[in-house]
Amino acid sequence: MKKFLAASLALLSSVLFAPGTLAEETVKVGAILAVTGPASFLGSPEARTLEMMVADLNAKGGLNGKKVVLVVKDSGASAEKAVSFAKQLIEEEKVIAIIGPSTSGETMAIKALAEESKTPLISCAAAEVIVNPLARYVFKTPQKDSQAVIRIYQQMKVMGLTKVAIFSSNTGFGKAGKEQLEKLAPEYGIQVVLSEVYDSKATDLTAEVTKLKASNAQAVVNWSIEPAQAIVIKNVRQLGLTMPIFQSHGFGNIGYVKAAGAAAEGVIFPAGRLLIADQLPASNPQKKVLVAYKSEYEGKFKEDVSTFGGHGYDAMLLFAEAYKKGGTDRAKLRDALETLTGVVGTAGIFNMSATDHNGLGLDAFEMLTVKDGRFVPLAR
Repeated sequence: MKKFLAASLALLSSVLFAPGTLAEETVKVGAILAVTGPASFLGSPEARTLEMMVADLNAKGGLNGKKVVLVVKDSGASAEKAVSFAKQLIEEEKVIAIIGPSTSGETMAIKALAEESKTPLISCAAAEVIVNPLARYVFKTPQKDSQAVIRIYQQMKVMGLTKVAIFSSNTGFGKAGKEQLEKLAPEYGIQVVLSEVYDSKATDLTAEVTKLKASNAQAVVNWSIEPAQAIVIKNVRQLGLTMPIFQSHGFGNIGYVKAAGAAAEGVIFPAGRLLIADQLPASNPQKKVLVAYKSEYEGKFKEDVSTFGGHGYDAMLLFAEAYKKGGTDRAKLRDALETLTGVVGTAGIFNMSATDHNGLGLDAFEMLTVKDGRFVPLAR
């Protein structure tokens, strides 16, 4: 796997001009992804997805007859590296747009840079602050934090749960989710009786989880994208606590279920429909796209598809659709991105506007649960 990843990075990071090929005959797009390091579970499937999609696009003649050249920079989830790479891509590589970064903290670090340089940025990170407040040149593909929280609280209301304990990681995504969970709780009759922030690199969280016993919480919401979220689940069950555990949309990787083992059984979380693509009815408008992406990705890379790779798929899809309309001018590409509607992606059906640079609604989420080690729709 390491040899494959190294080979892929070498291929992706090179500037793929054949001898005699003119720059005008290509479309150069940059990507800043955490291919290695602590967030590689995000960036690696994103990079592989982009590699796959660019190959497919070029096999079909490229975009507007031009070959797509992808320049990937591996940030390792470092905000400092993300800033440096963004400058390189904008000033030296002269890319028309940037896909990524993989994490919310990195995206926020380069948001102003994208805006100042008037370079369209299509982030693969989830925090709502990426697009709220709105920045003209900044877009994102994952669903909004606030909408994930609303779906969780709606489900709690159905289950008669009113007291919740919040666990969130000390990352940009964790902080943003914690803020939305605490802000929206009163609107849904939810009382936050405990709110703990944990180290995203933790290997044991028993001390934090033990506080649950005295909190009178009826349920737990665990908000993270890191592997440590599986530790929270395990520690809760190891203490003999049987309360429902809710996860954020950052739980959309079957690897987390495997890491938590039997403790993951019954976990509830909102997610896009990619994780249950094969279980969707034929009438679902996303099914064709989801099944095709899942089949190609898993066939090519021999690993389970995740919502994270799906964020990369959606970013490249939106870029390609906007390029067909806006062409090589960054400003026109930005305008085209903002007017895209009815674009069927993995996270939902995107309808961008001048006031919404995410373009997804509550209906982009499906409530899922873990049953027998698999993701399945939550019974209503």
